[in-house]
Amino acid sequence: MTDHESAGAAEAGRPGTAVRRFPFAPSPRPECAPDPGPGPDDPFAELREHDPVHLVELPFGGRARLVTRYEDVRTVLADPRFSRTAASRPDAPRFEPVPPPPVGVFVSDPPEHTRLRSLVAKAFTKRRVEAMRPGVRASVQTLIGRMKAAGPPADFVPDFALPLPVAVICDLFGIPEEDRASFRQWCDGLLSTTSMTEEEIHASRRALFGYLSSLVAERRRKPADDLLSGLVRAHVAEDRLTEEELVVFSGGLLVAGYETSASQLANFTCLLLRTPDLWKQLGARPESVGTAVEELLRHVPSLEIGGFTRVATEDVELGGVLVRAGETLVPVLGSANHDPAVFDAPHRLDLERTPNPHIAFGYGPHRCVGAQLARVELQEAFRALPQACPELRIAAEPRRKTGTIIHGLASLPVSW
Repeated sequence: MTDHESAGAAEAGRPGTAVRRFPFAPSPRPECAPDPGPGPDDPFAELREHDPVHLVELPFGGRARLVTRYEDVRTVLADPRFSRTAASRPDAPRFEPVPPPPVGVFVSDPPEHTRLRSLVAKAFTKRRVEAMRPGVRASVQTLIGRMKAAGPPADFVPDFALPLPVAVICDLFGIPEEDRASFRQWCDGLLSTTSMTEEEIHASRRALFGYLSSLVAERRRKPADDLLSGLVRAHVAEDRLTEEELVVFSGGLLVAGYETSASQLANFTCLLLRTPDLWKQLGARPESVGTAVEELLRHVPSLEIGGFTRVATEDVELGGVLVRAGETLVPVLGSANHDPAVFDAPHRLDLERTPNPHIAFGYGPHRCVGAQLARVELQEAFRALPQACPELRIAAEPRRKTGTIIHGLASLPVSW
């Protein structure tokens, strides 16, 4: 038994202490219902107050501690004593049945992480992303036009939420139009917890990485003006990436740039349509969309799993609890973003909330490198949709995704 397991067993043995499985069961409330109040609708409210570093059982590999307060979550995300590399080892407690690939920006610590992140960060600077805004705006208008031309009813997920970020991220990487339909299945595999078997997950990884390997070979022969060509140059000319790093790194960026934005487009639309006055408010005040998007990001978590795990590399006191070296922690971003110590009336959706120091994109070295691009996609979508479709409404009960690390909708039937 490891030190982590011994500590967990001792704590679980206390009278009245039960170690629950995490993620917790979903709320019985309707999908994306507005303003979930404190208490039973917020499973983290009591933990933040009374047990902020809470012991749970993860689906695969053992026990971990949920970190639920804002300041503690930021500490776990930024303090080098909490390691992503250690959390990604095959024997570490985890949410997925298959460990992640052992290389790449998502599973590395500085200085390795710094080296990898620097290769792509220049593609996502505010200036470069702002230069992409007209193209994103054009894609939004095209998708709205297609949806309206087809006539109601529509399913917002395949008709708008999925194709917009696919177009944006694939244009950035130079993925040909005819190859983009395969990404949905590949992404589902890489993000699966229980929706696919281990064999299906491995098959999805092989398919994605195999495709990218062939695309890398093509970029070597014929470079283009895209992000993948830049990464190939870093591999060939500058010797800053291994072949495996290049392929896994590119795959991770593609999946992250596609799936989280698609899910949040559907989540936010569903939430706003549940409160028609907010939809009308956005339509009447398009200049306020930036502030509104920040509040939606704070209010709606993007991950069912709370956040990506870390492992303590030494004993650390956190939230009044001594976390032992080797223990796994889950920094719960959604809980941090509803911490009343930081946010006034945190369960109220306030589209004019300011300041809004949310950490929906993470914090510290692993803060989402594509955060600015995601913001542009969301801003352009919610600047255009309420004006072009003021009568948009939910036509049937949405259906949530299951068996994946992503918090999102599989279907959002709409009409107008």
